[in-house]
Amino acid sequence: MDRRYAENIYLNAPLPEGSYLAGLPAIRDLSDRGREGLPFDADVTFLVGENGSGKSTLLEGIAVACGFNAEGGTRNFRFATEVTHSSLGEILTVARGRYPRDGFFLRAESFYNVASYIDQMDREPSFGGRIIDSYGGVSLHRQSHGESFLALVENRFGGRGLYLLDEPEAALSPSRQLSLLALMHDLAGRDSQFVIATHSPILMAYPGAQIYQLDEGGIRAVGYRETEHYQLTRRFLDDPDRMLRYLLQES
Repeated sequence: MDRRYAENIYLNAPLPEGSYLAGLPAIRDLSDRGREGLPFDADVTFLVGENGSGKSTLLEGIAVACGFNAEGGTRNFRFATEVTHSSLGEILTVARGRYPRDGFFLRAESFYNVASYIDQMDREPSFGGRIIDSYGGVSLHRQSHGESFLALVENRFGGRGLYLLDEPEAALSPSRQLSLLALMHDLAGRDSQFVIATHSPILMAYPGAQIYQLDEGGIRAVGYRETEHYQLTRRFLDDPDRMLRYLLQES
């Protein structure tokens, strides 16, 4: 992809005083970068870090700045179960090389609300076809969590799109995560871009992906094998008995 749908992100105003955003090192780092911002140089970019590092907050800010509903869905979804999103999207600019034809913001924690919204819209009178037909034809509530996630990607993601995924592995077994990798590869080949917040070392292994580590030092680009997720998982799998003995003795 020569010109990306999201080429760079930067803050266009100071962080609100007293906001919890200013307490996140990654967000402060982004603020300190000015217009230089954070570049997205690959078809697939991962935001990784410990819980509380700000990766989901940053992804949500990108989604809102791009016009997506804060709880997830397409740009046409307009519902709010509870307004809990941060103000980051209001001061974040997404520099674009061009505009996508398609797009979706998937967040694991509110996917139930997205599925309910689709069912609700299909119960209302409409001159058009059923919305669920674009998602495989079966209510996402009538499938397992993992099946509904993959049905979304397989049926709704049409290519030439910007897809923002927040911890998609939450509903997926390891084998289904591999299936997601294959679907991502197919969509990337159809002129698509992904930005994904994740803990999964399986997903992070996507070839040629850009990985940003969010931690106490801010935001930095790292290699796959440099991530704590990879190193910890490998140490555990290499010798689970030793790791468990150590953990259980410490507890």
